Amino acid sequence: MKAKDPNKLDRIVAEARRAAATREQGYREQALKIYPWICGRCARQFTRANLRELTVHHRDHNHDNNPPDGSNWELLCLYCHDNEHQRQLEATGDRTNARGAGSVATHSPFANLKAMLNGKKAS
Repeated sequence: MKAKDPNKLDRIVAEARRAAATREQGYREQALKIYPWICGRCARQFTRANLRELTVHHRDHNHDNNPPDGSNWELLCLYCHDNEHQRQLEATGDRTNARGAGSVATHSPFANLKAMLNGKKAS
């Protein structure tokens, strides 16, 4: 049987604190410190209980543009954030889905439904 490491808990706590400090330096944590926890579109207010539903939106859509003053960020709820990106896709004419295929249907699976229901052979 292996002996228990008496310093294991101290190492775990220290690592958790380092990880928290690293996360706080990320742009999401910076934005949450700068801005009130309110969606910039629908004005929904957030608390610690539902803060995971509040996202950081990059106004210029460039995720590498993270000025420390937060001028390229706005806090949006999940729904408004998705809507903003959908509007951007529509504005740029990008109609591709996540797989890269066109999102506009070109096949009509029910085109011959009436004929099939009447027992006629599809043309």
